[in-house]
Amino acid sequence: MTDSAWKLGAAPASDDRAVVAAVSKSFGEIYRRYFSHEFQVNHDLPIEIRAYRRTDGWCIFLLLTPWMMARVFLPERDPGLLIPSGWSASECAAAPFLVIGPQLEFTLLGETLKAHLNYLPALGHFLLQPLVQSMGQYDSAGAVFAAWDEVIKVRDRVMEEKKRECGWQREVSRREFLGFLRT
Repeated sequence: MTDSAWKLGAAPASDDRAVVAAVSKSFGEIYRRYFSHEFQVNHDLPIEIRAYRRTDGWCIFLLLTPWMMARVFLPERDPGLLIPSGWSASECAAAPFLVIGPQLEFTLLGETLKAHLNYLPALGHFLLQPLVQSMGQYDSAGAVFAAWDEVIKVRDRVMEEKKRECGWQREVSRREFLGFLRT
């Protein structure tokens, strides 16, 4: 690890709708540039954001794209995490796009989490947790989120059976999960 300088994008300083618009635009550009002609992505799926909220210095949301669904952590301020060698803003801007960068550990609401570092010029550095990477079986955004809702139900049942509590996961209510901002 060589550089602690996170490059923050302008979006987190904006209102929530502006953040959603900036993320949608950035990932739309990625789709057009890198994935629009790929046969392994599901071109019927939109770029959509759900479960958006601000928590503990992060904008957190579920991001659906034609090539994956992921949980995204977009920092509102420098999170103090070290940037690995090769991942400074200038190095990322000059390098080919990577869907998943190096894994980092960070703390959110007292829990230690792992996510992959990413960088986009409009968004700055952010963290991404891939949730679903094989999108071919889904015929709509609703089908993807319904399948993920089933995963959440199983997780909640298992946590209840084991009497475990995971505060940051509980932060996403079913209402938040099923609701989303339209731009």
